[in-house]
Amino acid sequence: MTLFSEIISQSWCQVILRQVRDRLKQQVLEMKEKFPGFRPGLAILQVGNRDDSNLYINMKLKAAAEIGISANHIKLPNTATEADVLKCIASLNADPAVHGFIVQLPLDSDKPINTEKITNAVAPEKDVDGLSSINAGKLSRGDLGDCFIPCTPKGCMELIRQTGVQVTGKRAVVIGRSKIVGAPMHDLLLWNNATVTTCHSKTSTLAEEVGKADILVVAAGKAEMVKGEWIKPGAIVIDCGINHVPDSTKASGKRVVGDVAYNSAKEKASYITPVPGGVGPMTVAMLMQSTVESAQRFLEKFQPGKWTIQYNQLNLKMPVPSDIEISRSCVPKPIEQVASEVGLLPDEVEPYGQTKAKVQLSALNRLKNQPDGKYVVVTGITPTPLGEGKSTTTVGLVQALGAHLHQNVFACVRQPSQGPTFGIKGGAAGGGYCQVVPMEEFNLHLTGDIHAITAANNLVAAAIDARMFHELTQSDQALYNRLVPSVNGVRKFSDIQIRRLQKLGINKTDPAALTKEEINAFVRLDIDPGTITWQRVLDTNDRFLRKITIGQSPTEKGFSRTAQFDITVSSEIMAVLALADGLDDMKKRFGRMVVASSKKGQPVTADDLGVTGALAVLMKDAIKPNLMQTLEGTPVFVHAGPFANIAHGNSSVLADKIALKLVGKDGFVVTEAGFGADIGMEKFFDIKCRYSGLRPHVVVLVATVRALKMHGGGPTVTAGVPLPKEYTEENLQLLANGCSNLNKQIQNARLFGVPVVVAVNAFKTDTKAELALVVQKAKEAGAFDAVECTHWAEGGKGALALARAVQRASQAPSNFRFLYNLELPVVDKIRLIAQQVYGARDIELLPEAQEKVAIYTKQGFGNLPICMAKTHLSLSHDPEQKGAPTGFVLPIRDIRASVGAGFLYPLVGTMSTMPGLPTRPCFYDIDLDPVSGGVNGLF
Repeated sequence: MTLFSEIISQSWCQVILRQVRDRLKQQVLEMKEKFPGFRPGLAILQVGNRDDSNLYINMKLKAAAEIGISANHIKLPNTATEADVLKCIASLNADPAVHGFIVQLPLDSDKPINTEKITNAVAPEKDVDGLSSINAGKLSRGDLGDCFIPCTPKGCMELIRQTGVQVTGKRAVVIGRSKIVGAPMHDLLLWNNATVTTCHSKTSTLAEEVGKADILVVAAGKAEMVKGEWIKPGAIVIDCGINHVPDSTKASGKRVVGDVAYNSAKEKASYITPVPGGVGPMTVAMLMQSTVESAQRFLEKFQPGKWTIQYNQLNLKMPVPSDIEISRSCVPKPIEQVASEVGLLPDEVEPYGQTKAKVQLSALNRLKNQPDGKYVVVTGITPTPLGEGKSTTTVGLVQALGAHLHQNVFACVRQPSQGPTFGIKGGAAGGGYCQVVPMEEFNLHLTGDIHAITAANNLVAAAIDARMFHELTQSDQALYNRLVPSVNGVRKFSDIQIRRLQKLGINKTDPAALTKEEINAFVRLDIDPGTITWQRVLDTNDRFLRKITIGQSPTEKGFSRTAQFDITVSSEIMAVLALADGLDDMKKRFGRMVVASSKKGQPVTADDLGVTGALAVLMKDAIKPNLMQTLEGTPVFVHAGPFANIAHGNSSVLADKIALKLVGKDGFVVTEAGFGADIGMEKFFDIKCRYSGLRPHVVVLVATVRALKMHGGGPTVTAGVPLPKEYTEENLQLLANGCSNLNKQIQNARLFGVPVVVAVNAFKTDTKAELALVVQKAKEAGAFDAVECTHWAEGGKGALALARAVQRASQAPSNFRFLYNLELPVVDKIRLIAQQVYGARDIELLPEAQEKVAIYTKQGFGNLPICMAKTHLSLSHDPEQKGAPTGFVLPIRDIRASVGAGFLYPLVGTMSTMPGLPTRPCFYDIDLDPVSGGVNGLF
């Protein structure tokens, strides 16, 4: 080889390397242009902290950044176990943003780890290092287009091709038989039609074999083992070796050489790769190329943001069987499959059995930069006591959008209370062929969130009475000694006690430094029993607990008082759960909850009681949304269940936020607001959306012929009693009269500037003329569209017209706005809701309500939103007034504060906090199946 040829050979690798990198840059740029926001993703998993591994990883990260690949370096400590590594690999396998990942070898761990087990755990479609047995098997079988090739052999092959020499028919010799270079290099040359001989350090005729090679690849790991005189003149020589030999002229005392004696070999070879600077950089380039190829395969198979879901086919029957029969006939997908289909990672999912799971809030942080989908709220006209099918419509709509129109879609619904489930109302999983399944899991216990709320609520109640008892029976110093005990001779304030001291204006941290007056202020909450608003709760409708006397035991020394039990879903802790946007926010809201006032009129909070941290501990799992599925296999979040009158009646902000990120910008999240539009929808807008910052795109207003006939003057509808003939026979005049309620609720939705689609939920007794009349009246009243729905009997197919109308409405202009400004006085905010939403002429505050307005305004709570506690059976305060009454005066009996949740709730008329009490003796037609162990009976 001449000097000129040597220079060409040395620069040859660099030229090829630049060409490869430029080509990859262009390919990544084209992907980004075609799919905005998309980037190929590479993950590098390292165990330990070896210097050589750090060097190689930095080279890879630099190359990825230059090309435009999103590279993530995951570093586990050298104490990591095999299980730790496998768990991390499982997470990366499931991450759709990672298209390729490698495990940096060797694994630098103190613990024994099976390297082959680790490399084989990498998903073959992401194994861009090509080290798994599956990829190795495909290569050995010749399936080059369906596998990843180890990067060093791939780089060698690229260098050989770039020489312009045809491989076909050439004699190739590979020295080395490792799984990383030698063996795959042999297979790669073989399937490129070379005649290949594999040699190794034990080959007795090595020089002779080398002398026959047109193409020589050396990966033996021995310094300058191959001599220049062995090489066939004009051969292509690829040197993969990296060895260190002594060299006194170098500062380090050594230099890097290859497996080939370069100075003598270059005189014989037509092309030879230098060491360093030859195969090494090309290996890194091939890692980038494999990552880009993996991303291209991903794009061919999946559209970014588009789910690949296995939907369930319904076996529709007529007549429609009972809800429990339909639910039990469905075989739900494993919940891990549902989670994977919607883009959740394994470590973000905590399965509770086979059909439900908790979702970690870390998913929201991972997806924070993803665009939100379309936000749809389902509400209804003023209902009959039987309900008009909002939950059924919600499920039907998501089944139509998902299983039939193949849109990314999530339903977000409330968890039902056990009280109504065993009461008149029954379950809340939907009905017919539109259900969340399994319905018995949905309706009973679920993952225990409501039980956690019951425990947390009653912990606060117990703390209130215990604190009053001890303050009445002990001196300041005795209280102080119990609240700040000496432990091993050291007395120390806890964090929550420091907060109380700061609230009192005492800026001291040494317990011994407090004066007697400061100790008195610190230890005495001085609760006024008559101001206690915090009640005990139970998730059962038990009428005999509406008013009780506590403290009857002799141990309470005569300190008794009148109290009551509310239903659990009315607890402020439930409302806090539904409105919190994270664990820290939930804890802060808990601390702000006002449970009573002191005798000086100061609010007493949960933080003052010292229970905030304990509440957070009890609720740490409940804050995670629950994942389930519909009959047709679309995903559902079931999370939080605040009552819709004395609370805001909507599922959690967190579930909505996670779902909006998961569905992507073209997907849909459908959530349901409790009761009619005048209650649940107004609170959804003015409370939930105000706190969450989310903006809705569409309102779906559910209406039924039955309810509209009731509003038109039809006979009373009573649960458990057959419907009068007015509801089962055609009566267009009665129906037309009742459309006044429909008109008013459409106007209520439009008050907030959001397009309204009316879903006419058809019953089998409705006539075509009646359904057509409701559609006509809805459009005349200003609805964006109105459609007939038969989803109860047909599943998602019966809500296709509704789904298409919602799609169109989501593209229409929306000018969302709140009904009132928070700065308005409390009375003015109440009046605005009463007049504009309910149709009242004015409001009347009874003396107790007037007193509360003054107290809450003085205490600094006047700027909170309003959450009206009103009957759901009428737009007015009187459940007997149907249609769209006007001119009435709305009586406000009392006002209470949910300061932690963040609203004031006026009690309208005779509204109770323990609603839905049984009206007849209990007889539950429900039991365990003696064969399957499942649930039989009705909810």
